[in-house]
Amino acid sequence: KLWLCWFLKIIVCTQIKKTGRTNYPELKPVQSINAHPSNCICIKFDPMGKYFATGSADALVSLWDVDELVCVRCFSRLDWPVRTLSFSHDGKMLASASEDHFIDIAEVETGDKLWEVQCESPTFTVAWHPKRPLLAFACDDKDGKYNSSREAGTVKLFGLPNDS
Repeated sequence: KLWLCWFLKIIVCTQIKKTGRTNYPELKPVQSINAHPSNCICIKFDPMGKYFATGSADALVSLWDVDELVCVRCFSRLDWPVRTLSFSHDGKMLASASEDHFIDIAEVETGDKLWEVQCESPTFTVAWHPKRPLLAFACDDKDGKYNSSREAGTVKLFGLPNDS
């Protein structure tokens, strides 16, 4: 997958365990780094342009400094391959999810766990609201909860006034 950042540097998250940088518009590789011991699955930039995070089949989320291309921290609270990542609007929180039945929300600067959002099924995607600390997430609800003969995905919210 290729992702274009606001400053026209492209970070590539490949399925061969590496993250790299290419120049634009030629898309010639400039630098390649070993990011994970297994396949990279997802990548997201923080809205401030300071970090990007990668999620991998090794169940690790790694946080990278964009300018130095060094890993500054790893988050290891998930047990299954990381499917999805999202930074909050201010870049202070990072949500990550997988087939685990919870979403990990971490403080970016320290790596500390802020919340563990419980889910009843695997999570396919997470996305923060562009201006508020409100997280939307979609889960795979098809274990007979509604009608086992059809798939029934759900979209839920975390961060409403009654959430804790």
